[in-house]
Amino acid sequence: MIVNQFMFGKTDNGEDVEAIEITNANKLEILLINYGASLVYIKTPDINGKIEEITLGYDDIKGYERDSVYFGATIGRCANRIGKGELLIDGEKYQLNCNNGENHLHGGKNSFNKKLWNSEIIKEENETKVIYKYKSEDGEENYPGNLNIVVEYRFTDSNELFINFSAESDKKTPVNLTHHSYFNLSGNAKQNILDHTVMINSHEFTEMNEELIPTGEIKSVYGTDLDFTSPRQAGERIENLREGYDHNYVINKNSDGLNLGAKVYHKESGRAFEIWTTEPGLQFYTGNFLDGSISGRMGKTYFKHYGLCLEPQKFPDAVHHSNFPDVILNPGETYHHQIKFRFCIAECK
Repeated sequence: MIVNQFMFGKTDNGEDVEAIEITNANKLEILLINYGASLVYIKTPDINGKIEEITLGYDDIKGYERDSVYFGATIGRCANRIGKGELLIDGEKYQLNCNNGENHLHGGKNSFNKKLWNSEIIKEENETKVIYKYKSEDGEENYPGNLNIVVEYRFTDSNELFINFSAESDKKTPVNLTHHSYFNLSGNAKQNILDHTVMINSHEFTEMNEELIPTGEIKSVYGTDLDFTSPRQAGERIENLREGYDHNYVINKNSDGLNLGAKVYHKESGRAFEIWTTEPGLQFYTGNFLDGSISGRMGKTYFKHYGLCLEPQKFPDAVHHSNFPDVILNPGETYHHQIKFRFCIAECK
């Protein structure tokens, strides 16, 4: 594997941001930065061997500092939404910072995607690991407890990208970490993602209200526009929804380890990938709030539905629903979450 390190730029505060570029034996490539422990891009070949980027991002650190849509970011302390930002642990109330109307989203106003992480590279024969570490202090975004987080990216010659999360806290605190890349398999964001074929390994979803906060009800996808149990184009029924897809699916689990979350395929380019996870939920989001105001990589303008996200995680607003998987991490415990992406030419089999 080929590994290159270079300076990505300086933050507004004058801090150096480091970039790590890794190319595997099959010419797949990823670029990581320690700002937000973020994935800037993934490059893969199309059916004719043409290498292009399949994720959305920015050319420089200024873009990431101003970013409000979490391109390629590590998300935490608690991914997705918490209604009203209200948290109650052992009778003690915490008011988290609200940054999505009246609700808390993806860790708050200045969350993990805006932090500079410490990094380490471990090179091995057929894979390379990049390990990022960050300490979230007690009271950050009004969360309780000092939380030590480790995010490991492991890129292999088998065209797999693993993202491993772990965390420990000295107080009870909600922890729900995920990764937030926007995918567009057309290559270099040539067009929107409505012609991407999607299969989601889920029979159920968590119902939500107009603010995208779960009601607590878990419902069947069958007979709804949310049914991706068989492969369908992302745009086939999207006009029936208010803005597009931004829904949490309950993954069909058959093991305590990695379970298939979804498959995505783009017929024209021949590119495809799978996503696997150890978590119970998968948020499917179709870039509904990209509005043409973002200047992305290579001068591209990102319009609505120009990227899709598949975010493995525990369920949104789980702190308010006892029937959802628990997101509270206790002192003495270690939080673990693993994601695996597998990249293919033609459909993954």
